[in-house]
Amino acid sequence: MRWIRYEADGGAAYGIVEGDDVAEVRGDPFAGYERTGAKRPFASVRLLVPVEPRTFYAAGLNYPEHAVAAANSRGEIPKLPKTANIGYRAVNALIADGETIVIPSDATERVQYEGEIVAVVGRPMKRVAEADVLSHLLGYTIGNDVSERTWQGEDTTLWRAKNTDTFAPMGPWIETDLDLDAAETIVRVNGAEKIRFPTNSMIFKIPHYLSRMSQYMTLHPGDVVWMGTEGKTENLKHGDTVEVEITGIGVLKNPVVREGA
Repeated sequence: MRWIRYEADGGAAYGIVEGDDVAEVRGDPFAGYERTGAKRPFASVRLLVPVEPRTFYAAGLNYPEHAVAAANSRGEIPKLPKTANIGYRAVNALIADGETIVIPSDATERVQYEGEIVAVVGRPMKRVAEADVLSHLLGYTIGNDVSERTWQGEDTTLWRAKNTDTFAPMGPWIETDLDLDAAETIVRVNGAEKIRFPTNSMIFKIPHYLSRMSQYMTLHPGDVVWMGTEGKTENLKHGDTVEVEITGIGVLKNPVVREGA
């Protein structure tokens, strides 16, 4: 099942994608819903971010090649993380599929994509065992963790490097049925493939990560956990279009502009 969140009658509504149509519902997939029986063409709706999370979590270095690339960029000896560490992002950075990533005029050229799978919590999670984590998820969506690398190195936190307005595209929908082991993550810039990797080739898998988190904090329905990216990322520039595809979910596509360009 594919859940979308879209603009309807001046507000936001959830719906279920069925072929070329959207089946309308009352309610939402977290608190409960019922079908209205009405449908509208999918092509006619304006997509919103598929969920506005209460808390927006992001895994740290969670793919081996990306961990090595990050260490090399700092002139350090690469070491893979020994524990699953979680961070936070700001919801102001979220934008939907098709919306524009805006690079501030004072940003350096080192603004880069990070294609990530996003786990969407469907049921409250507190001290959940690894074996039970997946049953607490609503499903998965796609994120692009846009990062200004110079700011990332200069600032003591990621407050602007990863949380600048528009730096967190997410969408286009939530897919409830996904074979993680069969999924691939692909990033394209202007149609050219930049990286492709097995989505589930994480250092710490989703069940481990979320189980560990739930030992200390309650994860609530609608919370999202971005799971990290692989490989060495490249710069984005004014006029680019960046796509993140995860097979079995879909494609998140966003144009890029620089202020003042």
